[in-house]
Formats: sequence, C-alpha cells, structure tokens
Amino acid sequence: MERMVAYCGLVCTDCKAYIATQENDDAKRREVAEAWSKGLTTAIKPEEINCDGCLSSRRLFSYCNTCEIRKCGIERGVANCAHCPDYNCEKLAKFVEQAPEAKKTLEEIRQKLHK
Repeated sequence: MERMVAYCGLVCTDCKAYIATQENDDAKRREVAEAWSKGLTTAIKPEEINCDGCLSSRRLFSYCNTCEIRKCGIERGVANCAHCPDYNCEKLAKFVEQAPEAKKTLEEIRQKLHK
C-alpha cells in the first residue's frame, strides 16, 4: 500500500481507523472507537470509524470534515503542508505541538523538496 500523508503530516495509511476501514474489519473499528472515546464526553461509535484518508473525498472520519488544516490545504491546492509557502503557520504549529510525529514527517518531505 502506498503511503498517504495527510495535510498536517500524519500518515493516514498508518492510522488504525484507516486500516480498519480498508480491511472492512468491524472488530478493529470497535477497538479504535473504544480507544478514541477515552476521555470524551460522547463516545465514538464503531460505525463512525470509516475513513479513506485525509486526501480522499470519499469516506472521512467526522473530525476530518471540519479540520482547518485539511480545509486550508485543499484551498491552497498543496499535497500537504510541507509544500505550502506559509509552512508552519499558526494552525499547523499548534497542531504539531500535540503530534510531533507529524512535524517530523513534514520536515522530511521539506528536506526532499529543497534538495
């Protein structure tokens, strides 16, 4: 499977929701829903775990439909934030504080772009 990097730098193809969807595995959907529901006031239901990745226009996890980083990337027509002339804007900077692995992915992509 080809690696899909979301606008924010998360690797969609490594995401448990993406994997559960691609494998059409309800047991994996239940596991993801349970794990992601911890600490939330409203539980995520297993049937909500359907996602073809951030770059897809088909099935998306509910948050992805409202994600400001994804919306911005689509509007700017970039493959992901590493390709953006305003790289590491305020929106992205706040996000990667919580997801350092996403920043690492974007930095790797930027290094390849600027060789």
